[in-house]
Amino acid sequence: MMTPLRYLFLVLGILIGLHYILSFTHEEYGRATSISNIASGLRGSQPPYKYEAKPVSDYFDGNTTVHRKANAAFVVLARNNDLQNVIASMKQMEDRFNKKFDYPWVFLNEQPFSEDFIKRTTEVTASKTSYGLIPKEHWVQPEWIDEPKAAKARQKMLENKVIYGGSVPYRNMCRFNSGFFFKHELLKDVKYYWRVEPSVKFFCDIDYDPFLVMQDGNKVYGFTISLYEYESTIPTLWETTKEFIKENPQYLAEGNAMKFISDNGGEKYNRCHFWSNFEIGDLDFWRGEAYTKYFEHLDKIGGFYYERWGDAPVHSIGAALFAKKEQIHFFDDIGYRHEPFQHCPQGAAHSKGKCWCDPADNFDHHWYSCTSKYDKMFQ
Repeated sequence: MMTPLRYLFLVLGILIGLHYILSFTHEEYGRATSISNIASGLRGSQPPYKYEAKPVSDYFDGNTTVHRKANAAFVVLARNNDLQNVIASMKQMEDRFNKKFDYPWVFLNEQPFSEDFIKRTTEVTASKTSYGLIPKEHWVQPEWIDEPKAAKARQKMLENKVIYGGSVPYRNMCRFNSGFFFKHELLKDVKYYWRVEPSVKFFCDIDYDPFLVMQDGNKVYGFTISLYEYESTIPTLWETTKEFIKENPQYLAEGNAMKFISDNGGEKYNRCHFWSNFEIGDLDFWRGEAYTKYFEHLDKIGGFYYERWGDAPVHSIGAALFAKKEQIHFFDDIGYRHEPFQHCPQGAAHSKGKCWCDPADNFDHHWYSCTSKYDKMFQ
């Protein structure tokens, strides 16, 4: 006669046996009940940049020719006197990535490029290069801006030592990057872009295609560094944004990244933004109705000139509100520096990328970084 304890052991034995049988015969059951999957569930969801990139061999055929590429280009906004610093950035990008993937370069300038600029940038790459003139109406301060009012604002910023506070060209650049670069003739048929600026550093080998990460994952915006904006440059930007949201609630994306830019559900802007000197993005997202209407609303207020609204907070707010949070991608394995901050990959990513940056010099967890807020959205 069996005791209750023996019945218990018998039932447990049967259940364990069934578990192992199902694990080996039903792949989905085995995956769902694995220790790693259960542990992952207990930890919560992980940031979407924690992916396993395809090996470089997956992009090439036997003749080392790329067999799958995105419709994409590098975009460089530069003047002729930036030439040497542009070449330094290009050379690193070519050596670390583009020699293998062969994406074209698009250069934009409000003045015609010199023959020397064209000659020397063409020599640095085997890829196609194009050179475009920015339309005057996309660059200069609009006639409808109240210049005495704008001049008074610039003078006040100068007195308060706000960086670029007295500069009209800087404001022109911010407005152009916020609302017009993606409309340029040379980019009209391009889907994805990678912004490259003069005098930046790329520390690591990139043996996969970030453009295909964007395309295959339905991403719209990619970054490496995030930080807080100077409050004195954007005193009314968030109130202007809230006015737009109130009038156009239909444009807010479900599951957006509001928690990255606000700590209280949108009542106030926490000033977090993605540092837009590095960005990989979907040009069609900026061309879309939601962002277009948003930029038009900002532009008519005049804050690019009456204050000093930058393209970084404008792009960041646009991406955070009009895209799902999973569509914003942290390229944590791309080592990058724009003075004075840098992102240096950590751990295995540092050795895998043959990075030459100091892992201890990494802005991600600096008190002025917002990357922890990005991570928290997925916890």
